[in-house]
This record gives sequence, structure tokens and C-alpha cells, in this order.
Amino acid sequence: MKNITVSALVIQHPSKPALLMVRKKGTTSFMLPGGKPEPDETAQDTVVREIREELGLRLDESQLFFLGTFTAPAANEARHTVTGHVFVCETVPADLNIDAPQCLQEIEDIDWFSYVDLPPDTAGRQFAPLTRTQVIPALVKHWSLGRKEQG
Repeated sequence: MKNITVSALVIQHPSKPALLMVRKKGTTSFMLPGGKPEPDETAQDTVVREIREELGLRLDESQLFFLGTFTAPAANEARHTVTGHVFVCETVPADLNIDAPQCLQEIEDIDWFSYVDLPPDTAGRQFAPLTRTQVIPALVKHWSLGRKEQG
């Protein structure tokens, strides 16, 4: 199996337990926004550039924290795995229209999906294994640990 390396970003809805996910043109899988690095680009530089290109958002790098590196079967490329360096945006980007998020370039669809009760996959809509099986459990664990530390 070949491996694909990406950087991805978690943006949480400010008033409900939902994550912003995108679907690329010609695919059926929703995933976290992000993409592949350019030569000599750090994982954080990649996510900042990709979010600007895909969603038109300018990220405040001081609001990003590194959640971790995760590997799972690739959503849109058979016989490939994907290794994602995943960052979390601690605040909603200032230029994100929460009620009507916009997508650019190769992104065909964008929406908020519950991370508490992610809908099941269907023939017409799936969720990337990296997001479903790796990132969401890590987020839930991270956020529950954060609440324990505050309480």
C-alpha cells in the first residue's frame, strides 16, 4: 500500500457539537479540510495554506494546536493509506460564515457534521476513515480531559 501524507484542520461549531467537513469534487467522502504538503513545507504551513486555498480563511497560527498524527485507509484512493497531521483551531476563524461556509477550488461541498453522532455511511455519502475512526475519538478524549482539568 502507498501512503499519502496530509495536514488537516478541525474547526468546531461554536454552539453545537459539530465539525466542519468538506467533500472534494468527484468524490463521495466528507473529510476534514486540508491537503498535501508542498516541498519543504511544514505540517502547520501546509494546513494554513490549504485552508486559505480551499475555504478562503486566514488562520491565526497562535490559535492552532497540534492534536496528533493519525493513519487510516485513504477515503478516495484505493490501496492507499493516509497519514494526517491534525491541527485544531481553538477559535472559529474570524472570516468563516458559520451559517453558510464557503468552499473554493477542488471542494464541491461543505457542511457541519455532529461528532457525537456522526451519520452512518451511505452509498452516496461517506466519511473519511481517518476522521471517523481516528480523529473524532482523539478529539472527544482531548476535550473530555480538558473539562476534567477545568473542573
